[in-house]
Amino acid sequence: MSFFQAMIIALLQGATELFPVSSLGHAVILPALLHWSFDQHAPAFLPFLVMLHLGTSVALLIFFWKDWMALAKGALGGEGRSLQMQSLHILSLLVVATIPAVIIGLLFEHMLRSLFGSASTAAIFLFLNGLMLLLAEKLRGVSRHTDSHHADVRNVADMTYKDAVVIGLFQCIAFFPGFSRSGATICAGLLRGLRHDTAARFSFLMAEPVILAATVREAFKLRSEPFDPAQMHLAMIAAVVSGITALASTAFLMRYFRDHDRWALSPFAYYCIAAGAISTVIFHFSS
Repeated sequence: MSFFQAMIIALLQGATELFPVSSLGHAVILPALLHWSFDQHAPAFLPFLVMLHLGTSVALLIFFWKDWMALAKGALGGEGRSLQMQSLHILSLLVVATIPAVIIGLLFEHMLRSLFGSASTAAIFLFLNGLMLLLAEKLRGVSRHTDSHHADVRNVADMTYKDAVVIGLFQCIAFFPGFSRSGATICAGLLRGLRHDTAARFSFLMAEPVILAATVREAFKLRSEPFDPAQMHLAMIAAVVSGITALASTAFLMRYFRDHDRWALSPFAYYCIAAGAISTVIFHFSS
């Protein structure tokens, strides 16, 4: 892998991990479109992947540092009984929402990605991801007119365990390359009556333990791999690039979702539909 390729993948990871457009789908599709020859499944690529995830995880931790500190302080009782119960409720929501992905990931992740991990299949799923985003916006608009009380969920603390379970189940859709983890969880939040910014905040808070767990798991696989200083140096630079990009992406998205609550997912939906359709056509005629 060249330095240029590494930086492009780092930028891609930092942006698409949080944008509702599928980081895994783009990581599969873009190299195939550009005919890059490196093997993403090779052992030498694993340290690079670990560092990219670490960079994204650190970026999320930095951006939501005040949230995590407030939750920790509140859960320990430092802010009174009322805030303690609220903090414990939010933390338990995050745990409940994470459980489905942990179970499905342990049982089926390898099988799903081996069966559907081709670039042409990822392009189709990216197209379907766009349709999912549009459908969620449409159904959310209907629910706002039919259930005005449920459509007023503005804070994560107001969520129920049923909301968390539904969002957690939707997160499992992202095991199919081309479907976005953040997109699926935000869609689930909208369908449960959350505002875009509330759904995004919960999705990004969920992402911290998920990405961190994936990083630890991938790092564990490195225990028997030979250490390549040049590869690790490249991975460290890529991690910084990915982290900075992820930090900027998070800041932009939180402001964007807050200011465009009526149609926030639509531009991403149209992009996924167009990118997925064009990529599918290219792969079809090049095969």
